[in-house]
Amino acid sequence: MASRIVLLSKFVLFFFLAGCGSGGDKEQLTDKQKSMVAERIAPVGSIVKVEDLVQEKSLISPAIIVEKVALSQGNEHIVEMLNAGDGGNMIFDPAVIKVSKGDIIHFRAVDMSHNSATINSMIPSGAESWTGLMNQDISVTLDVEGVYVYQCDPHAMMAMVGVIQVGEAVNISEVKIAAEAYRSNFMLNNDRLEGYLAQL
Repeated sequence: MASRIVLLSKFVLFFFLAGCGSGGDKEQLTDKQKSMVAERIAPVGSIVKVEDLVQEKSLISPAIIVEKVALSQGNEHIVEMLNAGDGGNMIFDPAVIKVSKGDIIHFRAVDMSHNSATINSMIPSGAESWTGLMNQDISVTLDVEGVYVYQCDPHAMMAMVGVIQVGEAVNISEVKIAAEAYRSNFMLNNDRLEGYLAQL
């Protein structure tokens, strides 16, 4: 039975191919038909090598300019905990601040359901961590030089984070490595912390 099906399919294929332009002069294509055939068999896209893309990108992509944060004046600074602001939803304002060694940061609970707490893998060695209570202001004195990254605990998955540079950014390399690993905790605003660190 299987051999009959194979034989029958070969027979049908032969007659189909024999009737499809066996080279006879009777039926020539018109210019319009030739044009239509040419359009149908023409390549749809183009092939681009990866090397060409990398080269093109380096030639035409503009340099991204990140505005650096200047040293904040005075020895006491206020950071507000907000549901929304110029930087988006669930933010600290300012999100990035540079201060001097020994300065005091006052975290203000402007909107409810926020706190400020250090991310311990992203503070200078020997620095004291802090964890503020929900809906409460907290003030911290920063006596150790380096970069501090902190978060709002209930909104950490939304990347409600902030960055403080005290004096020189002596631990920036370690903080950037830790920030890349910590990024997997964010469900929203995945690039926020990286953008903040780029402002230092």
